[in-house]
Amino acid sequence: MKILVTVDGSDISLRALKYALNLAKQLARPGAVTVLHVDPPVFPGVERRIGAQAVADYHAANHAHALAPARATLKRSKLAVDEVHAVGEVADTILEVARKRRTDLIVMGSHGRTAVQGVLLGSVSTKVIAQTDIPVTIIR
Repeated sequence: MKILVTVDGSDISLRALKYALNLAKQLARPGAVTVLHVDPPVFPGVERRIGAQAVADYHAANHAHALAPARATLKRSKLAVDEVHAVGEVADTILEVARKRRTDLIVMGSHGRTAVQGVLLGSVSTKVIAQTDIPVTIIR
């Protein structure tokens, strides 16, 4: 089983990662786990002003920050885990990576926003669920 788990550096995403790793260990054949962090692109025109290298450094720092809380958990798991860093619209990129890797299950944390907050701010988990036929497990 191929499991894709999304992380953003939050406690909720760390819980999702732990869930995915435990699930992978419980399978008859240990599951293949991919840890994905998606960084939203910078605003249009920013790269022109600060340069491509500064934007690349910015995204690299965001990826490192998002994965930092997960590093100890990943070491303890003793499972082979792939890390994927991507830049793009978060929900669309999650779905693209899941399709390319032929993922069997997407595991992601949800911040549990209210309905109004979800409408105003958008909900990545809601978008992912609505746009995929891959099973999705939401951890709160």
